[in-house]
Amino acid sequence: MPRIPLPGPEAMTPEQRRVHDQVVAGPRGVLIGPLRAAIHSPELAERWSALGEFLRYRTVLPKRLNELAILVCGRHWSAQVEWWVHARAAAEAGLPAEIIEAMLHGKVPRFDDAEERAVYDFARLLLATGRVPLAEYQAVERRWSPRGVVELTALVGYYSMVAMTLNAHEIPLPAGVAEPLVVPPAGVAALPGR
Repeated sequence: MPRIPLPGPEAMTPEQRRVHDQVVAGPRGVLIGPLRAAIHSPELAERWSALGEFLRYRTVLPKRLNELAILVCGRHWSAQVEWWVHARAAAEAGLPAEIIEAMLHGKVPRFDDAEERAVYDFARLLLATGRVPLAEYQAVERRWSPRGVVELTALVGYYSMVAMTLNAHEIPLPAGVAEPLVVPPAGVAALPGR
């Protein structure tokens, strides 16, 4: 059960409904995940949605690599909804099933593609340490320019915020969907109470 009310469109204030309708009319097509919590602050939800739409759909990174970075975040934070949404999107974008499966089980994937490896390493190291070593930074910058490295950094930060919001408010998966993540990610000790 979520910790806060998750109003449907019929129970929203006019400001909430306006933001809801903007989100549903955009590329997401549905109000799901953290925006269900953010809608309690319509101005925040509106700005959140615009930033998320840019980072998910319009960075210079190929879609499969954007989704890979999002999966690294979802797995790092054990965010069930984030993983569920983006594992499907990553598969549709062409990310190999073996990579998704390895990450699902908390394992480091085997990469045949240097671009996938570069994005995975960058996102993983940024999440683990709050920094990116020069070699991993330059691997991304060489492929996608300063713009790409800036957008990838923003993507990791944004989807960490998404994961934290989902987890803090216990935003549920859709009815009938089982939690896909059952083990902590590789190298992450379970926190007390987990």
